Amino acid sequence: MKIIIIGNGMVGYKFCEKLVERSPAAFDITVFGEELRPAYDRVHLSDYFIGKSGEDLHLNTEAWYAQNKITLHLGDPVTGINRPEKTITSFKGITLPYDVLVMATGSAAMVPPIHGVEKKGVFVYRTIEDLDLIRGYAKNAKKAAVLGGGLLGLEAAKAMLDLGIKKTHVIEFAPRLMPRQLDDIGAATLKNKLTALGLSIHTLKHTYQVLGEERVTGIQFADESELSVDMLVISTGIKARDELASQCGIETGARGGIVVNDQLQTSDPSVFAIGECAVHKDMIYGLVAPGYEMAEVLASHLCQAKAGGSRTGKKTFTGFDMSTKLKLVGTDVASFGDPFISTEKVRTILFEDKLNGIYKRLNISSDGKHLLGGILVGEASGYNMLLQQYKNKMLLPSNPEDLILMQRDDKKESSDSIASLPDDALICSCEGVTKDTICRSVSESGCETIDAIKKCTKAGTGCGGCVPMMKDLLVHTMKLNGKYIRNVLCEHFAYSRQELYDLIKIHGLKSFNEVLDRFGKGDGCELCKPPVSSILASLWNEMILKKGNDTAQDSNDRFLANIQKGGTYSVVPRIPGGEITPDKLIAIGGVAKKYNLYTKITGAQRIDLFGAHISDLPLIWEELIAAGFESGHAYGKALRTVKSCVGSTWCRFGLHDSVSYAIRIEERYRGLRAPHKLKSAVSGCIRECAEARSKDFGIIATEKGWNLFVCGNGGSKPQHAVLLASDIDSETCIKYIDRFLMFYITTADPLTRTAPWLNKMEGGIDYLRNVVVHDSLGMGVQWEKDMQLLVDSYSCEWKAAIENPEIRKRFNHFVNAPAQKDPAVQFDELRGQKKPASWNKITG
Repeated sequence: MKIIIIGNGMVGYKFCEKLVERSPAAFDITVFGEELRPAYDRVHLSDYFIGKSGEDLHLNTEAWYAQNKITLHLGDPVTGINRPEKTITSFKGITLPYDVLVMATGSAAMVPPIHGVEKKGVFVYRTIEDLDLIRGYAKNAKKAAVLGGGLLGLEAAKAMLDLGIKKTHVIEFAPRLMPRQLDDIGAATLKNKLTALGLSIHTLKHTYQVLGEERVTGIQFADESELSVDMLVISTGIKARDELASQCGIETGARGGIVVNDQLQTSDPSVFAIGECAVHKDMIYGLVAPGYEMAEVLASHLCQAKAGGSRTGKKTFTGFDMSTKLKLVGTDVASFGDPFISTEKVRTILFEDKLNGIYKRLNISSDGKHLLGGILVGEASGYNMLLQQYKNKMLLPSNPEDLILMQRDDKKESSDSIASLPDDALICSCEGVTKDTICRSVSESGCETIDAIKKCTKAGTGCGGCVPMMKDLLVHTMKLNGKYIRNVLCEHFAYSRQELYDLIKIHGLKSFNEVLDRFGKGDGCELCKPPVSSILASLWNEMILKKGNDTAQDSNDRFLANIQKGGTYSVVPRIPGGEITPDKLIAIGGVAKKYNLYTKITGAQRIDLFGAHISDLPLIWEELIAAGFESGHAYGKALRTVKSCVGSTWCRFGLHDSVSYAIRIEERYRGLRAPHKLKSAVSGCIRECAEARSKDFGIIATEKGWNLFVCGNGGSKPQHAVLLASDIDSETCIKYIDRFLMFYITTADPLTRTAPWLNKMEGGIDYLRNVVVHDSLGMGVQWEKDMQLLVDSYSCEWKAAIENPEIRKRFNHFVNAPAQKDPAVQFDELRGQKKPASWNKITG
């Protein structure tokens, strides 16, 4: 059977893949592609602006087509179809016969009828070639506008920010952003989040014309208002590529698209259409998952026909659920089912957190039994289970509002919820993979990692949104089979972090190479080197840049400073408890002025100095140390700060001297290395000015002593710390903190904050309290001794670095010219200080 596929996009490639999987020798397949490169991942197209190459985005190599006996013609679009003769003709003059013709021509960017769109500086956002043009033009642009506030438009806006164009406008014709996915409140929440990131949002704007003679200089709206911009990116939707079908008389839809039936068959029985060029029951699907489902259905039919059966078998395309979850400019946005339904037979539950920019809406049946749809903005960790609740018509809990109340960071779906899903529950929409298929890959095929499941089932290889649920199914299935999941570091170590911690301690190993030789294999990688280095630092508290450990450190640790935008470094001296003398303030000011550093007071009561050249770091550290400062460990997975209010010393509400206690706490745990960064605070009364309950461990004064709270964090998913012990004296509080921190250090996974560590702990805070306060494991005294050893062995890493000639000489940009600074580092002026030069200036 000769099959010709017109179009080599994601759906055309997926169709080839499906045919090869089913019957590799049954078809003579030829593919014609318009672009010069093989099929690539358009879903992650924006990654092209943050470092990925075109080859990185390729779905496969040209060699793959040849290996599977598929003839691939790139840069040679089909220009004509002769239906009576059943032949096609290409741009380069190739004429070939077909038995089956598959149109996978996709879509083009829809450009509204606006005056002046032909001017230089106006672009569409569709292909890698489009992105190359945008990137080239953006070098000389300072202000950009994106026409379209939907999914594609916001992706384009992110691309503008990635290109360094900080003044970017988003223009939307509708009254709100993402009008097909979000209601008014959800869109307003998203708008606030995007505005905070620097985007300017304009809704209810009808663009009339593009201003400028040859190049764009601005935009004029129908209300005669104008907006000055240097470039315009149009991303207002898609238009089905149906011109070939129209030319040869195949039926097309009233609003475009090649009309297909449930078998994806056009008005010509030998011609089929899949993907964004097809219109099925008046619907054109603009997402990749429906296109993949079409590819699956058509491949099934053709294989059945080749085997002698009818092409009208059981597998049909009857439509596709358009539920989706995306991260737009760093913000989670999801919608499922009918997000807007509003009748007397529907109950709606709303959750809105304006402080953190979170909005959630659930639409449920009037009897409270079934989920009908919903919207999630700002926090969408529960999306996967909510989607399953909706699609499988599962009964809701008695208090359905619990489904959208704030969940703890990294909290896993309960095993009961996973177990309750039916076997045919669709987990991966992109590849059409069910719960049963994933579970059988674990229990029958021996897949015990997510990567193994991906290779076996292809689940999770599309948009990746189903991976969290795949992990839950993996854990659930492994437990059912009586297996223990060992969270090993990587392929070089067959041990978890906890196991390696114990092994390194028992055997007294002091360097990464010793650990690798004794318990690992190969050379190690970026996944295992930082965790092992962290363990070594947590156990022995030795200088992290000593020979044998230096190259295994995380990138910031290697330079004892945070690498910042533009290739410079930031310096953050420790200011215990936030208390500083005027002389020390003057010293910091002098250093900042001498080395021309951008200076900012942080929310953690410290002073950040930005823009240091690598060769200046030892000189800056010397001057700060001479003034009485030491490393603030802002670069390490270590204790950062202990924030404080002024307490009873100055505040009339203060119960205890919170500053003195904060200084004592910070000087005790300074430099302590852990699986993740640690933050603390001490408040002098219940007014909580130091925000102790948002820290990994926080202390609040009471009439009788101190309350100790643990396992809180701020960030994108804030979580309040929970009470561990109340009304305790200062010494007992420190004893409990010693135990708590050592328990965390010895048992947490790499890069796990204390909040998710507690969330995953069997028994939760009650178990933790038994271990720390009641010493249920009998480890309290040992942990206190271990902590005291770390406290006694502390030394300032900056001081050690400048006093060691071998370490100090590493801090040069050019080995053969130590005094020369990096000429590529450039700065602009901002409010009397410097800032990194824009991407356009550096590359221009």
